[in-house]
Amino acid sequence: MTERREKKGRRIVQLWLFTAAMGTAVMAVAQLPADDFSRADLLPADSMLSKTMNDSLRIEALMLQIREMELREIMLRTELDNVHHAERAADSIKITEQRRQIDSLRAVTPAVPVVVGQDTLFTIYARQGGLTPRRRAENVQEQILETGKDLTFGKDSLRIENGMSLTDLMYGEKVIFSITDQDACWEHTTRDKLAEQYRVSVSRKIDELKRENGLAQWFKHLGLFLLVILLQAGLFYLTNRLFLKLRHRILLLEKQKKLKPLFVIRDYEVLNTSRQEKALLVMAKGLKWVLILLQLVFSVPMLFAIFPQTQSFAETLFLYIFEPLKLIFWSIIHYIPNLFRIIVIFLCIHYLVKGIRYIACEIEHEKLKINGFFPDWAQPTFNIVRFFLYAFMIAMIYNYLPYSNSVIFKGMSVFVGLMVSLGSTTVIGNILAGFVITYMRPFKTGDRIKLNDTEGHVIEKSPFVTRLRTPKNEIVTIPNSQVMSSNITNHSSSAKIYGLIIHTEVGFGFNVPRQQVCRLLIRAALETPCVLDNPKPFVLETELKDSYPVYQINACVKEVDNLPTIYSELHRHIHDVFQEAGIELVLPHYYAGRDGNPIAMPPEYPEKHPPKG
Repeated sequence: MTERREKKGRRIVQLWLFTAAMGTAVMAVAQLPADDFSRADLLPADSMLSKTMNDSLRIEALMLQIREMELREIMLRTELDNVHHAERAADSIKITEQRRQIDSLRAVTPAVPVVVGQDTLFTIYARQGGLTPRRRAENVQEQILETGKDLTFGKDSLRIENGMSLTDLMYGEKVIFSITDQDACWEHTTRDKLAEQYRVSVSRKIDELKRENGLAQWFKHLGLFLLVILLQAGLFYLTNRLFLKLRHRILLLEKQKKLKPLFVIRDYEVLNTSRQEKALLVMAKGLKWVLILLQLVFSVPMLFAIFPQTQSFAETLFLYIFEPLKLIFWSIIHYIPNLFRIIVIFLCIHYLVKGIRYIACEIEHEKLKINGFFPDWAQPTFNIVRFFLYAFMIAMIYNYLPYSNSVIFKGMSVFVGLMVSLGSTTVIGNILAGFVITYMRPFKTGDRIKLNDTEGHVIEKSPFVTRLRTPKNEIVTIPNSQVMSSNITNHSSSAKIYGLIIHTEVGFGFNVPRQQVCRLLIRAALETPCVLDNPKPFVLETELKDSYPVYQINACVKEVDNLPTIYSELHRHIHDVFQEAGIELVLPHYYAGRDGNPIAMPPEYPEKHPPKG
């Protein structure tokens, strides 16, 4: 393109020189006759004739030169026109090719808008030197905003200056924007037309900015700012007054006894009047702060939106407040189908559990009997089935829970599972032991049992522990794993059907007749409360020591809840019966060491069978 322009310039210079030469020659020819005739009177006739002929020849030669120059001029003009046509054709082809390329790039090249305030003035597609379209747009925005603060700005202050490759939009000595040929190609127009369009848009926007930054507009914004603050203060005052009246009404309800207890369970009032009053006051206070917060949500962004300089911050603040609410609202709307699925699954499992509970209660109360399935298995079995049903329900609804596929949710699930698996070894052992104890049926709730050195009534059987109440009213909690590893003595399992044989041992010297001892022991047993006549008490001679035999009295009872009392009564009757019979409850060791001491019996009982020396 540059070489073509140089050739075109050289040809224009040649044409100008040729035209100047022709003008000089014509002027010379025009001056010749006048000079020659002025000297004609001074020459002879022959000389004049020859001179005239020579002049005629010279004139014809000059005329031929002029015609030759005119022909050359015509040829040069024709060649120059051809060059112009070729250049215009080449430029047209180049522009067409550029536009074709730009049209193919338009679909994939993002346009960078020049946005000032809320208005988009124009868009930029092309680069300029080392500046990207985005950086060019930012520079234009900064220049327009800076110019808009100039109160002396006039619409005619913007001007267009054309260059070889750029058209500049100027304000004073400052360049607002530089337009290139590529920018014009992107907009399918010329640089001059595009510059004029941009000049009108920028001029209008700068004029708006000047009006917005004027003193009158500032006073107007300040007045609106103060008005919003006054309105918000008035709303605060009205809100406080409203809730003071509401608080007074709540206190008045309590004084006038208009509040009644709610949710009364037997003698316990879940919500008595005092709790109701406190709950109402807390609710009123919370409602007041919610209203104040809502007022601030609308008023604070409104205050920032009054001034143009803070409008963008107001929009950002408004988005910070309402975008989360909007996100939550649409998340709830989109989650409704999954929520219905969860509700259906829960209802199905819930009513299935209720049906199984009904069957378990029927079996527990022996209204429904199943061979080989004991009534006390009903509730533990129901608990196991319910656990697995709820576990199955959780597995079904897991994928329908919000954010169940997120990495955080999965990580928390793995962490909880790991903690449970590491910290629940003993717990799982107790649960399994509880299941085994339940289905082994070594005891039931209410039975009197003995676990190692602990004896008492079973008051609770849970999946984790077993609790006993001792005769001293002590509550002993024993882990089920320890129960499994202990010897269990159940005093109640067969006592009500077959009876429980209680026994105690006593020793006498060989000088006391065996038949008399047996008769007195059986008598003492029969006089003991709760001892059955049938089967009849019996005596066993369990051991023969060196100086005395050992007798064991056995008696059958069915009431095992008061075994310590029964044993105490049996011992008391043995004591009384033998003392009434005059038999000392001492061993021969005492006899050997008596040494003349009195008999070891109360004075009211006679000595019927004194010991032999």
